[in-house]
Parts: sequence; structure tokens; C-alpha cells
Amino acid sequence: MSAVFQQPSLARRVAPIFQGFDGLLLAAIALLAATGLFAMYSAGFDNGERFGHHARNMLLAGGILFVVAQVPPQRIMSLAVPLYVLGVVLLILVELFGITRKGATRWINLGIVIQPSELMKIAMPLMLAWWFQHREGQLRTLDFVAATLLLALPVGLIMKQPDLGTSLLVLAAGLSVIFFAGLSWKLVIPPVVIGVIAIVLIVSFEPTLCADGMDWRVLHEYQRQRVCTLLDPTKDPLGKGFHIIQGMIAIGSGGLSGKGFMQGTQTHLEFIPERTTDFIFAAYSEEFGLFGNLFLIAGFLFLIFRGLAIAMDAPTLFSRLMAGAVAMIFFTYAFVNMGMVSGILPVVGVPLPFISYGGTAMVTLGLALGVLMSIARARKLAEK
Repeated sequence: MSAVFQQPSLARRVAPIFQGFDGLLLAAIALLAATGLFAMYSAGFDNGERFGHHARNMLLAGGILFVVAQVPPQRIMSLAVPLYVLGVVLLILVELFGITRKGATRWINLGIVIQPSELMKIAMPLMLAWWFQHREGQLRTLDFVAATLLLALPVGLIMKQPDLGTSLLVLAAGLSVIFFAGLSWKLVIPPVVIGVIAIVLIVSFEPTLCADGMDWRVLHEYQRQRVCTLLDPTKDPLGKGFHIIQGMIAIGSGGLSGKGFMQGTQTHLEFIPERTTDFIFAAYSEEFGLFGNLFLIAGFLFLIFRGLAIAMDAPTLFSRLMAGAVAMIFFTYAFVNMGMVSGILPVVGVPLPFISYGGTAMVTLGLALGVLMSIARARKLAEK
């Protein structure tokens, strides 16, 4: 009798696609995504279709995460150089032929209007992780110098647009890779000390430095104004200081437990500018209070530490550096956004991951999480 071969069921054929996904990482993502939907429903209630679009963007980012997670880290590494070169070329084209909006040249029309600086948030750490992977075992000071130059080129082009927020995010992602690659503390401590001294001097001489007509040379005028507004927002309470003042009022009025879901007066009476984008943390704080903030911070810490744990278990230097960079990207996003809304950092236009409205940022974060999931998944599948 001939053997009878039974075709595997659809479930058995599809199952390998879902194997190896990191449950703790998925839990952190689900926690923050759910929080983001609650926050957006309230903050965007009077703002047309923001909630629906935010949910759609989350689904798109989730789809990208799922697809990228199927790609082995080795294949992702092979894309590092092409993506970096493409990103730098596009940034140069923006400088030459870019579209200017509100005084900034950040976009280019290639059939569709795109913002190339967003690509560098992922391409930059990929490129540096690729560089250090190929220099593994023979790292010298010159290798770190070369990595710094690779980082300085796109950061300089982005700052020239000008776009301080994105340049800081790209810089932080790149520096995290350089640090995790083994940069000596002897080289880390001096810039930190210089930065602290600079901050002290700026605060001490704020009346002189922020006087009308004072030129800081290295900063654009709008960047100087942001720093001066941070130091004393009450100097222009209805103008440049309005964002910070209203953000702090909303956060403080939330108290311990908040005013309740959909009950934020600062939010729904439209005192909070950009309440669905950069300043959504103020709207969230007003309605959920200190306890809600602690819950949100715990969610981000859970995600960040899970990313670092994946980095520690990764089998290759590229995977370790890339996983660590993704974790620090989320730290930078959350720290800078919460800091600027709370009045301890200048307003630089950095969204809060999962919470702020914005399709491009959501897609970028979905791509980053897909890379992280790919690294975690490759490790788990290799152990089986």
C-alpha cells in the first residue's frame, strides 16, 4: 500500500512565524500601547479623528514590528551601510532642494514628501553597530574616532535644518552604541563635567546671557529663546513661556490621583498647546495624577530594562549594541519629553512613545522594536 501523507493544518504551518517572540517585551509594548490609546481618546476627543488615526498608526507600527521580527539579525546588519548612505544622501538633498515649513527645511518631495532625518534614528545605530562588529577584537582609539565622525555627519546636517529635537535623538542613539562598544570612562567623564559646569554658568549668568540682542553664535535664535524660556518662562507668559507654564499647571493640578478620565479642565478647555502631540504628557498627568505618572514611568522602565536584558543575552556584538541602542532610544524619548513638559528641559519637539500622536514617529519606533524582537527571537530559536 502507498503511504498516505497528510498535509499539515494551517495552524501548524503558521505556528513557526509566531515562535520565539519575547513575552515580556510584548507585555511592555501592550501596556504602553493601551495607555497611549486611553490618553489619546481623552486628549484628542475634541480634535477630529485623532484617536482613530492614532489607533491606525499603532496597528501599522505593530505590523512593521511583526515583519521585521521575522528577519534574522544578520540580514538586518547587511542593510546598515545602504541605509546609512541613503539617509546621508537624502539629508544632503534636503539641504539643496528641501521644502521649508515654519522656517525649517526638513522635508523633500520624492513623489511623496518625506523627512529623511527620521530614517537616521534607526540607520545611525545600525551603522555604528555594523562598524564595531567588523572591528571586534581589534578596537583602537582611532576606531572610536571614526565612529564619532560617522555620527557627526548626519547630526550636523540635521542640526543645520534646523531640527534640534531629532538631532538630539540621533546623537543619543549613536552615542549609546559608542558607549556600549567599550568607550573608556576617561573619555566619558570630561564632557559630562564640562556640560555640568556650562549649565551652572548659564543658570548663574541667565539675566546677561538672555538679554535682548545677546548672540550665542553656536545656537539659532529660536534655540537660544528656548533655553532662556526654560530658565524663566514667566518673562513671556503669554508667548514663548506659555507652553511650559500651562504644562506645569496641568501636571500640578492633577495631584496624586488626577481629576479623572475625560475630566481634565486644562486639557478640554484647550489651555494646553499641542495636547495630542508633544504636550500630551501634561494632559495625561492632569487626569491620572502622580499615580498615573508612576504607572507610565514603570511601563517605560519595564521596556527599557527588558531591552537591556535582551542586549546582555545577545550572541553577537552587533546584536548587543543594537539592542542596547534601542533601549536607550526609548529612554531618551521618554526622558526628554517628560522633562520638557515638566519644565526641566527646553522644549525641543520630542514625542512621547506610544502616547503622542504622530505616524512617522510611531513607524520609526515600530521598526526599532522589530529589530529588538528579531534579536530576542533569534536567541530563543537558537536555544531550541
